[in-house]
Amino acid sequence: MRIAMISEHASPLAVLGEAGGRHTRVAEQAAALVREGHDVRVYTRRESTAQPDTVSTPDGYQVCHVPAGPALRLPGRELMPHLGEFGRWLAGQWRDGDWTPDVAHAHHWMSGLATLHAGRRTGVPVVLTYHSLGTVERRQQGTRDTSPPGRIGYERALGRAADRIVVQCQDEIGELVRLGVPRSRMVLVPCGVDQQVFRPDGPVAPRDPARPRIVTVGRMVERKGFQDVVRALPAVPDAECVVVGGPPARLLPTDGFARRLRALAESCGVADRVKLVGAVPRTELAGWYRSADLVVAAPWYEPVGLAPLEGMACGVPVVGSNVGGIADTVVHGLTGDLVPPRDPRALGTAIRRLLADKVRRFAYATAALDRVRSRYSWKRCAEQLSAVYASVSTVGRTAPALA
Repeated sequence: MRIAMISEHASPLAVLGEAGGRHTRVAEQAAALVREGHDVRVYTRRESTAQPDTVSTPDGYQVCHVPAGPALRLPGRELMPHLGEFGRWLAGQWRDGDWTPDVAHAHHWMSGLATLHAGRRTGVPVVLTYHSLGTVERRQQGTRDTSPPGRIGYERALGRAADRIVVQCQDEIGELVRLGVPRSRMVLVPCGVDQQVFRPDGPVAPRDPARPRIVTVGRMVERKGFQDVVRALPAVPDAECVVVGGPPARLLPTDGFARRLRALAESCGVADRVKLVGAVPRTELAGWYRSADLVVAAPWYEPVGLAPLEGMACGVPVVGSNVGGIADTVVHGLTGDLVPPRDPRALGTAIRRLLADKVRRFAYATAALDRVRSRYSWKRCAEQLSAVYASVSTVGRTAPALA
C-alpha cells in the first residue's frame, strides 16, 4: 500500500535537541510501516533552502520537503497562513505526479488542515492523529497557551471530516467525544517503542551504587512536572534525581527553565541531589534509563507517555502521573505506581515506598518488560495501522466539509 504521512513541522530527519518528540515517533512509525511491506513517503515543510526536494532514508521511506512559506522554522501561529499552500502542493503532486497514495495519515491538527485540503481534491482518504488537543492545553496552560486562534474549532471540524481518527490513549477518546467528534470515527492505536534501542541489556550510565537513583526524561517545559519531582525529593532521603532532556549540556546554564529548576532545588535543599544532563542521543538515553532504580514521569498532562514506555522497555519500574497515555501504559500496582498530577507530596510518598521495597521493584520491572513486549512494539503498531488504512482505502469519501 502507498502511504503518505504528513508532518508539517516535525521532520523525521530532525536532529534530536530533546528527548523523544513527535519527529521521532513519525520516523519510527514510517520505518515500521516499511518493514510491513508498505511504500511510505513523509511530507514535511521545507525549513531551509539547503534541503533537497526528496531524501531517501536508510529505513526505506522517503522524506519530501514541501515548499510552503519561507524556508525557515516557524512557530504554529506563523505556520497557519501557509497551510493552504501546503495542501495545494500536495494535491498537485498526488493528482499530476507519478505517485498517488492510497491513504494519507496526518500528524497534528495543522497537518490535518493541509491533508484534508489535498484529500478532497484527489480522492485520497485521510487518517488523522492529533498528538495533542487544544482543549487539554487550554485547560492546563490557561493564558500561557500559545495555540493559534480557532484551534479547538478546527480540531472539532477535522474530527468530523477525516475518515478515521487514530487516538493514542483512552483519555483522548473522552476528550474528543466531549468535543463533538463521533466515537465511530476513532480507532485506538498506542504508540510503539524501539525495543532494539530500549532494552534491559546494554551500556549503563555511570552512577554511585550506594545512592538510589531516579531518572526523569522530557522537554524542559513546565507541564512536564520536573518542578514537582524536585519538590518531592525532600521526602526521599539520599536519592539522586537525574533530569534528561532540554538543550545540550553546554547550553543549560543559559536556559531559563533549567536555571529556575536549579534555583528550586536550592530552595528545597536538594541541589546536591539534582543532576541536569541536557539532551542526549537516543542510543545513550537507554543507558540513563538502565542506570535508574525508578523512572519518574510526572507531567501535568501527556497524550502519549513515551518516557515511561522507554523505561519499562529497559526493565525499570515507573512512578507516573495518572494522566493521558501514562494511565494506559503504566498499570498501577503491576508495572508501577500512579499518583495524581501536580501533587509533590503523593509523588514523594510513592517514590520513597517503592525505593524501600526491592522485591516490589523487581516484580514491577518484570511485568513492565512483559507489557511492553506484548503490547507496545512498533511491529504491532504498524499492523494495527495497516488495518486502519485498509479499512478506509476501499471506501468512498463521505466526510462532511470543514466548517
